Amino acid sequence: MSSLASSAVSASTSDVLIVGGGPAGLSLAIALAQAGLQAAVLEQQGAAALAEPAPDGREIALTHPSVATLKRLGSWQRLAPHEIGLLRQARVHDGPVGQREGMTLNAQGTGCDNLGWIVPNHALRRTAWAVAADTPGVRVLCGTQVTRVAITPAHAELDCVDAATPGAAPRRLQAPLLVAADSRFSATRRQLGIAASMQDFGRTVIVCRLQHERAHEGIAHECFGYERTLAILPLPDDPDSGAPMCSAVVTARSEQVQALMALSPADFAVCVQEQFDHRLGRMRLVGERHAYPLVAVIAQRFAAARCALVGDAAVGMHPVTAHGYNLGLAGVSRLAQVLAEARARGADLGDAAVLQAYARAHLRHAWPLYRGTNAIVGLYTDERTLPRLLRRAVLAGSSRLPPLKALIVSQLTGRPPAWPRAAH
Repeated sequence: MSSLASSAVSASTSDVLIVGGGPAGLSLAIALAQAGLQAAVLEQQGAAALAEPAPDGREIALTHPSVATLKRLGSWQRLAPHEIGLLRQARVHDGPVGQREGMTLNAQGTGCDNLGWIVPNHALRRTAWAVAADTPGVRVLCGTQVTRVAITPAHAELDCVDAATPGAAPRRLQAPLLVAADSRFSATRRQLGIAASMQDFGRTVIVCRLQHERAHEGIAHECFGYERTLAILPLPDDPDSGAPMCSAVVTARSEQVQALMALSPADFAVCVQEQFDHRLGRMRLVGERHAYPLVAVIAQRFAAARCALVGDAAVGMHPVTAHGYNLGLAGVSRLAQVLAEARARGADLGDAAVLQAYARAHLRHAWPLYRGTNAIVGLYTDERTLPRLLRRAVLAGSSRLPPLKALIVSQLTGRPPAWPRAAH
């Protein structure tokens, strides 16, 4: 059992200091411990909030490589059956649902039975904490606020205080390496002097759960309307009533969001039902609606001497292409592997050359996904006539561009693209 007390951690007991106890920070700590390294995680929230995080409305689409990573870490096995939904197919619509030809994606030809899975964000947070709490080599300092970080030639260091007693004298912790995993608005990243580019999309997303009459058949829908965008994500049936359920993700301008949030639960459900052309029958809101502003972030570098960034502190994605969480897990796996290899050959974990191997590999993966996602968002939220015609052409032509669909499916399944065979 790892120590969860907020006792001092010295350079001799920690190889890596991780600021941020979300899924990225905790998953990195677990991966490092599995490789024989000692990791200390500093998190402002208390142990109770980490052990039982409140539902936040967000549902995470997980790719095959991400699920393989979660299984290696041991957190996938701790999910309840009703928390795991299958994503069998995805359909993209432009304008009113069903009026024009769209794009359909499935796993056919990849050797996989499905495109991916959908799991609640709070369940991923809970299971990451549960595994970290049981992993020797992981030490989590809950209720701890980091007040200062610094890099010296010999080590990384930080000062921290008990979040419940901010007037207390700070403690200083040291380790060969410090990792920022404290959100896309990372205070640690700023203190390390690493700049980031941000794109504010001027929109807000509303997420919620809905029960409905007809089965969703494991199909996700992305509906690019001219005033607002709607995504429908298939969820497991309600564990109590057995009713079919989905997650609705509504993206709109701020003034529209205020009006939508002011609707009664019944009226909001009708609004979603109508935009989705009643395809799932009558809908009923389950639980609360949650609203989040949409801002994408990418750090100008992912590592420097004695410091590195993972998760949203490195890249915070727009959710439309569902890459954010998966990209974070890919970064965790890369950094853990680089550090394990460095330890095996006796190298300094904080050496800039060691960390650049991670930074280069993660940038090659993240940059095209980040830029491509932002381009898609720009195209599908532009209400002018030319962008409308362009996106119609892209979707209508997708059936005649199978290589494009093969590349997208390859990203989800982690399998080589299933290129269409030429006719003979």
